[in-house]
Amino acid sequence: MVGLVFSENSLAGRVHARCDKIALMQQVAAGVDRRQFLVTKLSAGFAMAVLPVSAQTITTDTDGLEASEVSIPTADGHIPVYRAMPKSGKSFPVVLVVQEIFGVHEHIKDICRRFAKLGYLAVAPELYARQGDVSKLTNIQDVISKVVSKVPDAQVMSDLDAAVEWAGKTGKGDVGRLGISGFCWGGRIVWLYAAHSPKLKAGVAWYGRIVGQTNELQPKHPIDVAGSLKAPVLGLYGGKDQGIPLDTLEQMRAALKAAGNPSEIVVYPEAGHGFNADYRPGYDKEAAQDGWKRLQQWFKKYGAA
Repeated sequence: MVGLVFSENSLAGRVHARCDKIALMQQVAAGVDRRQFLVTKLSAGFAMAVLPVSAQTITTDTDGLEASEVSIPTADGHIPVYRAMPKSGKSFPVVLVVQEIFGVHEHIKDICRRFAKLGYLAVAPELYARQGDVSKLTNIQDVISKVVSKVPDAQVMSDLDAAVEWAGKTGKGDVGRLGISGFCWGGRIVWLYAAHSPKLKAGVAWYGRIVGQTNELQPKHPIDVAGSLKAPVLGLYGGKDQGIPLDTLEQMRAALKAAGNPSEIVVYPEAGHGFNADYRPGYDKEAAQDGWKRLQQWFKKYGAA
């Protein structure tokens, strides 16, 4: 109550303190602590760490679309989101678009518009909103060490759930046909969300790492949840990706097979990391186009289209 001051030793004060402790414990248990949101608005253009962008960068127009930034409620505040959908109609299938390490910059927004052109309500929440703004950092190592490494998986799962809830309440999205697609950092998140959400129909993970060191913020990796996926995932990987060894993909395939899970992993032998990122030098047009085609087939096969 505003304006009341409780004595620490009074009954009311002890009850008040107890309530505060319970609330804090609940937040910690959920993996989300109440903190200042450092990002309240999405940046324009591309993240500075990826400049200059390639001349082959794809730009998807907004003709026939409703595409813009919105703010959505989460467990502990509001985060900015980019969303795109057809301008007319309703009951669109919903797809969560999960960012690379560079946040929800222009490439991720463009991916949302590509999905909207296919008839989806595409939602890309800024999942680093509490930890920092990566858009102004020019060094990739700073992006990782100062922001990305500090983002708890539990927070990400909670924010994605909030995005799904928001989409369902718009009157435009059909969360009964829910898909997720993520890139690089977001590719790993796709695998984890497939093990987390009972609402998910299908996922497509683009070059997301499979194994890694665990810690308090990232207690599990995709290899650890292969046996508990609630939705099938299509993994798209580059054979020349220096950051994701091929033997780790074989480990994942073996784990999926042992679990009797229908998820699949496709490797493009000549592609490297980030082969779908048309704004970067590593873009592989052939692999990217094939992956996009496979994504649509996967979503259709498993009820997310």
